[in-house]
Amino acid sequence: MSFAIIETGGKQYKVSASNILKVEKLNISKGKKVEFKKVLLVNDDKTIEVGSPTISGAVVEGLLLDNIKDKKVIVFKKRRRQNSRKRYGHRQPLSKIQITKILSKGGKLVSEIKADKIKLSNEQKSDKKTVIKKQVIKKTAEKKIATKTSK
Repeated sequence: MSFAIIETGGKQYKVSASNILKVEKLNISKGKKVEFKKVLLVNDDKTIEVGSPTISGAVVEGLLLDNIKDKKVIVFKKRRRQNSRKRYGHRQPLSKIQITKILSKGGKLVSEIKADKIKLSNEQKSDKKTVIKKQVIKKTAEKKIATKTSK
């Protein structure tokens, strides 16, 4: 199984095609293509390329699915015997990305996902649900009309 190790937001991630990962927030709008050029390692089934520190020409492409917030982290500070307490909450902004392609040096394709495997966003899902609901309503209406005419 082919994979790559990329660096973004000061962290390193092991990714393969069709992975969905949460990274530090990127200032890109939803549905846009993202390219990660800091590729540290590329592994296809036969060879391993290791960068020093990065592989020049290697790119990992992805699709930004959504900009979200992580779970709330509670920060509680207390000074003993002083009756002093502070409670803060923090939600880290993140970007949800689906990896679509891994390209090694020279633009050689290592792995890719098919277009039908790309995860739909919530808006696209809701559009799909409304279309299905309309189809169901249409079929039930046709059944009612058919039962009325048969009587």
